Amino acid sequence: MSVRLDHGEDTLSEVHEINVTPFIDVMLVLLIIFMVAAPLATVDIQVNLPASTAEPQQRPDKPLFLSVKPDLTLALGNDTVPRDMLSGTLDAAAKGDKSTLVFLRADKAVPYGELMEVMNLLRKAGYLKVSLVALEQVSGQ
Repeated sequence: MSVRLDHGEDTLSEVHEINVTPFIDVMLVLLIIFMVAAPLATVDIQVNLPASTAEPQQRPDKPLFLSVKPDLTLALGNDTVPRDMLSGTLDAAAKGDKSTLVFLRADKAVPYGELMEVMNLLRKAGYLKVSLVALEQVSGQ
């Protein structure tokens, strides 16, 4: 409750207005927290992706990234996964949902045959929804 001090009267009157300054302070703190936390939620494995001219698609809230590194090792998110453990690791990450979309990232240096082998591993594990990830190519290049 706030009061307005008026030197003209002896009585104090109540002010029926909300003080929004604390709300603005809280919103600014939340904005800073999200600005700092957002870059930490990305995949940190360096993969030299090829460029594509396809239209970008909407990304799900929690994407499942499978990366094929230049040395042909696999990584699910930021964690390296042996090829023989890929099915179990994918099941754990997707919580057993075989209809989960898997985003497949591969370095430019990865041979096409190796990429197809990884796609066959995904098919064998029951994950048929696979999306290939590439860099967006700016028109005119």
